[in-house]
Amino acid sequence: MASATEIMDGQDIRRVLRRIAHEVLERNKGAQDLALVGLHTRGVPLAHRLAALIKEIEGVAVPVGELDITEFRDDLALIGPKTGSGETQIPFDLNGRRVVLVDEVLFTGRTVRAAMDALSRRGRPELVQLAVLVDRGHRELPIRPDYVGKNVPTSRKERVTVRLAELDGQDVVVLERG
Repeated sequence: MASATEIMDGQDIRRVLRRIAHEVLERNKGAQDLALVGLHTRGVPLAHRLAALIKEIEGVAVPVGELDITEFRDDLALIGPKTGSGETQIPFDLNGRRVVLVDEVLFTGRTVRAAMDALSRRGRPELVQLAVLVDRGHRELPIRPDYVGKNVPTSRKERVTVRLAELDGQDVVVLERG
């Protein structure tokens, strides 16, 4: 029998995104040459929320891009061809920018590896950083986030589900067991 535990509510999500926005600005010494790129699907609204918070804090509009990593996945031979969850839209030059990749959950690191491959096809940023709402561990690749909303130790049998108002009608993070 499956059970679920809410580990973050809407207020928690808003609070950690505000903290991450401050951390991004502090580490990058402001918003100059900064860009956010959200990974489809739920990284995109998170990137837009972070951009809004950065504008509120710093008074600077940071460009936001959207990245579909489907064609860069390393498991396509196992799962078969999939249609992308969204279209890549990066309406700014990546060259020389400080890019923060944004995703909802970091697990094995394979999605982030695919995202870095996809990003490198579109330009050469000065640096790439990673912001995630939840880090659940179990890395299979040497990838570490620069900004983490919440660390949630999990077993491989558990699943972390993020629901966002823009896509799901509510903001909540749930740990599902079973």
